[in-house]
Amino acid sequence: MHTVDMKSHRREFLALIAALMSCQALAVDAMLPALPTIAAALGVAAANQMQWVVTVYIAGLGLGQFFWGMVSDRYGRRPVLLCGLAAYVVAAAFAAFAGDFPALLAWRFVHGLAAASLVVSRSIVRDLFEGRQMARVMSLTFIVFLLVPIIAPSFGQLVLLFASWRALFVAFSLFGTLIGVWVLLRLPETLHPEYRYTLTPAHVAAAAWRVLSERLSLWYTLAQAVTFGSVLAYIGTVQQVFQSVFARPGLMPAMFAVCAVTMAIASYSNARLVLRFGMRRLSQLSLLALIVVSVLHIAIAAQGHETLAGFVVLQSLKLACVGFMGANFGAMGMERMGEIAGLAAAVQGALSTVGGALVGSLIGRYFDASTLPLAIGVLGCALAALLCVLGAERGRLFQTQHATAAGTTAH
Repeated sequence: MHTVDMKSHRREFLALIAALMSCQALAVDAMLPALPTIAAALGVAAANQMQWVVTVYIAGLGLGQFFWGMVSDRYGRRPVLLCGLAAYVVAAAFAAFAGDFPALLAWRFVHGLAAASLVVSRSIVRDLFEGRQMARVMSLTFIVFLLVPIIAPSFGQLVLLFASWRALFVAFSLFGTLIGVWVLLRLPETLHPEYRYTLTPAHVAAAAWRVLSERLSLWYTLAQAVTFGSVLAYIGTVQQVFQSVFARPGLMPAMFAVCAVTMAIASYSNARLVLRFGMRRLSQLSLLALIVVSVLHIAIAAQGHETLAGFVVLQSLKLACVGFMGANFGAMGMERMGEIAGLAAAVQGALSTVGGALVGSLIGRYFDASTLPLAIGVLGCALAALLCVLGAERGRLFQTQHATAAGTTAH
């Protein structure tokens, strides 16, 4: 075993962190083309039930963030990351041999629960870098992370050309194994000994109460949850939309990639524009734009004028709006969590991810071979997010400065 100084091996470090973060996106988006095949193979009659393959994974991921984030602050990044990757590999392997739909869902939940790499990889970056250097590293890795949803459905469709849907889970298992070996051989422990703390029920309860009782933290976490729910509703139903509404299931991976590109561009642009316009102005303008686009989509879908091209354009605009909202909502929710940043991030991440999974599944269950339920659901999420933002900002939008406990800071 030969670990290295990752700060001096910057390119390898960026590649490793991007690979770790990609485990989750690959496990979700590569599954989308396989959902009809899985339904036929396991005898699932109701097409809407296949959305649970995505939802239960996301729910497990949300709960897993809370657990892995806490224990990595206590026992270190490297051992927790290796344990999580091992569980990820085993869960994917068992899912590959699931004999019925309930068994598949159970292992998908465990698969998401085991996904330690997302939250631990962020902690590793925080251990090694700070300030502008940390922002730069996260931006570079996030670009790679955003490329995965663009290519993952095409990867899934390619696998299905040569093998059964079970081969996808074998691929996830092999991918996790390769990354685990990479971590074992090259990644040192990054958590400084003096930063380890003892986890007690009182400590965790106090942090959870702080997250739920502090106004900015609570409302922006809820805003993240409903916003994420609108994205999950789209991901969960997109295969059905292209199959049942447009009768063009083969086009789904390419069109999914087009929509994902707009979200990636928006997220990248946000990193540059936020310094000039501020988090509040950018995110709130984007939220209002999401409401307008959603109303337009409802009007088109209700009148029966939906086309494949129109759907892709409107959905791309919606995802671009979300791209300008997600990171900013998260940052504002953490504004007053400095002294408990690790636990606060774990609690907020769990709440927003699990909440998003519940919202996405609620919208998805109303799919009726049209795009109208999805359009209505996204509008509902956008309006709920607006109420949350108004709660966080005491009923005022577009504030350029926000008073905090430590004084007034510009945003």
